[in-house]
Amino acid sequence: MNSMDFIEPILKQFKNKQVLIIGDAMIDAYMWGNIHRNSPEAPVPVVDIEKRESRLGGAANVALNIQSLGATPILFSAVGTDHNGQLFCELMEKQHLSCKGIQQITSRNTTVKTRIISNSKHVLRVDEECTDPINEKSVELELVKLLESNSFDVIIFEDYNKGLLTENLISKAIKISKKLNIPTIVDPKKEHFFTYKNVDIFKPNLKEIKEGLGVEFDVHSSKQLATNVELVRSKLNAKGILLTLSEHGMYYQDQTNIYKEHAHKRSIIDVSGAGDTVVSVAALALACGLKNEDLMKIANLAGGLVCEKVGVVPIKIEDLINATK
Repeated sequence: MNSMDFIEPILKQFKNKQVLIIGDAMIDAYMWGNIHRNSPEAPVPVVDIEKRESRLGGAANVALNIQSLGATPILFSAVGTDHNGQLFCELMEKQHLSCKGIQQITSRNTTVKTRIISNSKHVLRVDEECTDPINEKSVELELVKLLESNSFDVIIFEDYNKGLLTENLISKAIKISKKLNIPTIVDPKKEHFFTYKNVDIFKPNLKEIKEGLGVEFDVHSSKQLATNVELVRSKLNAKGILLTLSEHGMYYQDQTNIYKEHAHKRSIIDVSGAGDTVVSVAALALACGLKNEDLMKIANLAGGLVCEKVGVVPIKIEDLINATK
């Protein structure tokens, strides 16, 4: 019997789930063109732009993944009241995603990352953003209202260190999730690495766990890996750590068990967005009550599949089903 045969029945349960994503959302903008000359004003190339596109990015891409997997996402995030904030809401509506959790803040810029691509090469990225912590009480109150007035099956914290996820907001959301018995999973960044206490799953990648601990260790040493992962788990009092190891696969450690799976052999084209896919699939598997080892297996499979696509592309449920056959 195929070791992945358990997946298809689980995927059918995804469509009944409602997911709250709390995190930093942004616009991923792209400008495509060609370089034919250098500027007469400075020793830099001139890119003649031929095409532009704006896409949902950051936590909004997690919402797209959740939607693509058949579940219902609600995104709680903050944008500005600027032109890009309006564009973000239009992009959400175009994708049939709810804007009821989107907070528009007058004093804030909407985060936009613009990638300039010439002759299929990424030549420059321009970031427009404000990363100051959002300490407005109204934002916290809106989150509490959203949590208490909906029946969520799982909560994803998607942290890009852009200011939404403050210590107060994180601790308040986790406290309410515990009261309501909603499982939680975190995709962290360095700044609030040890703020996410008492969550169900903490999902760093190898770079993030090393930065969070401020140490270097040998990923090929089972002892060093287990020691450092347990240090993070115990500091957070998390039920489990789901560690993504890129080409080395995936690793899950809870209080008593360790599970590891090698990366699936794939034609890796682009790793962009793989983390968003992994956290989305893992969250839905958590909501379905999947065993830790099986949760890791399905998340590992999904992460590998999206690396075969060009650009940030949400995982399709049909791709996961086909990959198990």
